[in-house]
Amino acid sequence: MYFGTIHREATQILADICLTKSQRALSGRVAMDNPAQCPAYYRDPSAQFAEAETRAFIRYVQSLPGNDRELIRPVITPRFIPSCSDLLLEKLGMLAAETGCHVQTHCSESDWEHRYVLDRLGVTDTAALGRFGLLSRRTILAHGNFLSDADLDWIAAQGSGVAHFPLSNAYFSDAVFPLRRVLNRGVHVGLGTDIAGGSSPSILDNARQAAVASRLLESGVDAQLDRALRRRPDSRIDAPTAFWLATAGGGIALDLKVGLFRPGYQFDAILLDTAVRSGHLQLAPTDEPEQILQKILYAASRANIRDVWVANRRVYGQAPSL
Repeated sequence: MYFGTIHREATQILADICLTKSQRALSGRVAMDNPAQCPAYYRDPSAQFAEAETRAFIRYVQSLPGNDRELIRPVITPRFIPSCSDLLLEKLGMLAAETGCHVQTHCSESDWEHRYVLDRLGVTDTAALGRFGLLSRRTILAHGNFLSDADLDWIAAQGSGVAHFPLSNAYFSDAVFPLRRVLNRGVHVGLGTDIAGGSSPSILDNARQAAVASRLLESGVDAQLDRALRRRPDSRIDAPTAFWLATAGGGIALDLKVGLFRPGYQFDAILLDTAVRSGHLQLAPTDEPEQILQKILYAASRANIRDVWVANRRVYGQAPSL
């Protein structure tokens, strides 16, 4: 999923490039019209204008030549509640109901955002998005570090997903995402990179960091506190779970039939060369399958990626097309 910019033409070019590269992409023109939170050079002049530009972008993607397999999909994208007026949020909620398009927005990312929404609307981000009609099976909420149990129950009931960005959270979100707790409450979670807010665009890097962040949450980080006081028990995830978040979890969160080797699913996959000399991945003849997966997760790099398939077609590498 891509957040574009407020510039429709630029976001349309992004869609064109993704299609040219045969990349599966759900992309949205960012809508934001609140003058109290957005500088004059980077906001929509009105809610009506933002809605009209969003509609125009949806039409553009849906009529994009060569996009008959819907590899590129339009996404309704209020940046987050602070940057949008109530009127704009209402209009985008109605547009989501009308078109059935995906919705993406930031939700309870940081202390500031979470408290701003509580002060402005008297409810949490989740409750407000639900009120505006922006929570559905095709909604993806970015971050979600400060989601309450009630929020999680509402998100699970709607079938919405949360995009987890472990590296970005370390820089911007003021908290460690309680991944295990969120999964245990039945919420769909997919792994992301937040390429503007993290240090790496690699899903593999972020899978590693997801496991590390969960360990930090479980173990605690303040050595001046007693171990029993600084830790959050039962928070860690293992390598297979991190890999699942990067594959099946993302497909489920997006409500797309991708990420699993299963009949009826599109074949999105990579083939790794575990013996490439320029990489750091080293396997032993005695490695069990789970050990191989762990080594791939923690040591594989771009050098190991030999072939890539998207929607049943090889888009990179040398292996025969399916």
